[in-house]
Amino acid sequence: MQFLKARQTKYAAYATVYILVVLAIMVANILGDRYNKSYDGTANKRYSLSDQTVKIVKGLKQDATITYFDQSTRFQRTRDVLDQYAKLSPKVHVEYVDPDKKPQFARDAGIKSYGTAIVQIGARKEEAKSTTEEGITGAFIRDLKNNTRTVCFVSGSGEHQIDDSDRNGYSQLKDLLGKDEYSTKSINLLQKAEIPNDCTTLVVGGPTSDYQQPQVDAIKKYVEDGGRALFMLDPPLKLRRSEVGENDGLASLLQSWGVTLNKDLILDLNPIGQLAGLGPQVALVTSYDSHPIVSEMKGTATGFPLSRSMEIKNGDKTTVQKLFSSSESSLATTNLSSPAVDPNDPKNKKGPMTIAAAGSYTTGKENSQGRFVVLGSSSWAANSFIRFNGNRDLALNAMNWLSSDEDLISIRPKEQDDRRITMTRAQLTWVRTTSQFMLPLVVVVAGVAVWWRRR
Repeated sequence: MQFLKARQTKYAAYATVYILVVLAIMVANILGDRYNKSYDGTANKRYSLSDQTVKIVKGLKQDATITYFDQSTRFQRTRDVLDQYAKLSPKVHVEYVDPDKKPQFARDAGIKSYGTAIVQIGARKEEAKSTTEEGITGAFIRDLKNNTRTVCFVSGSGEHQIDDSDRNGYSQLKDLLGKDEYSTKSINLLQKAEIPNDCTTLVVGGPTSDYQQPQVDAIKKYVEDGGRALFMLDPPLKLRRSEVGENDGLASLLQSWGVTLNKDLILDLNPIGQLAGLGPQVALVTSYDSHPIVSEMKGTATGFPLSRSMEIKNGDKTTVQKLFSSSESSLATTNLSSPAVDPNDPKNKKGPMTIAAAGSYTTGKENSQGRFVVLGSSSWAANSFIRFNGNRDLALNAMNWLSSDEDLISIRPKEQDDRRITMTRAQLTWVRTTSQFMLPLVVVVAGVAVWWRRR
């Protein structure tokens, strides 16, 4: 005890602690300099690069250089984002250039304004549309994809329109495709029953009227010659304000490829969907098959309003695979003329039932294969529902697979969550009363009690 209380022992203990603290700080700085690690604790991983970016950057076959042009005092505002690209792969290099200090270099690069980023992969250079992850990764994609990819949406028979910003329009889908570097346009097969040569992918988005035979023949020739098509066909409802054509010609074409569309309506009685605020007319999907379109969507929910079921099988020249099915608690009714549906009707078909399928068509030509994706709903991709959980990921993944851009298939970064609390007037009054009166009163009472006790 005397030894522990001695002055020399205390000084030696203090010195040892100080030395250990200094050594710990030095080791931490050395490790931090060599191994830069960070942790993103936000719910939607707002400050982390998306799976899509990670896949593209780590899959680079040659060196890539990101050159950022700005004033030296402003480098820091993009350094956090750009340095994350360099950490993903040793093939990515980031350079910061001040146009005022190196004007000739900036002039040769065609820089006209501050805050410009140029992504170069091999001999190809692309200017990023913005200095966000979306803009930088878009430049990577344009560098890697030499060809122009155009998605053609069929119009003229009551389909969802890409320029329509209402709840039933596809304007948000158009914007999402643009961010993945796809160009979009509408085509009318009634005016000319022929698919333009520049169409990378054809989209049939929920027609309400029947396609004429020349339209069906044009689509058939397009896919069987190696084209790619996405079919989103609703059940043939016969309600007063919502009547959808049966489209037997188009259905017969899909049947010849191995996809038989059933004339029914899926009702999902899954209680999880009800907790999410979905009605029984929205089929909730939480499990997927192993196809490339959905293989990375495990743990992500998607919803399909007013969906129909389908049967699939392989054909002579086609190979068809299921993407996902409705839940076991779902059922399908063939009563399409009345909004009132009896879940206990013995005629109802019990789930699970196939909602979506993807197939390929053997053309017999070298390096040429037709591809098609069929979904029994079209409203899932409309403005009112495209932002539901994984719906936009499914739409973009399907488009990537159809256009043979499998390297882009992934889960896109989630948008910033809106976590505002909405309270009623009574709740606001209670919060105000508690914070402005009750809590201060508790402090005052406690203070008076302490004073009285000491007195």
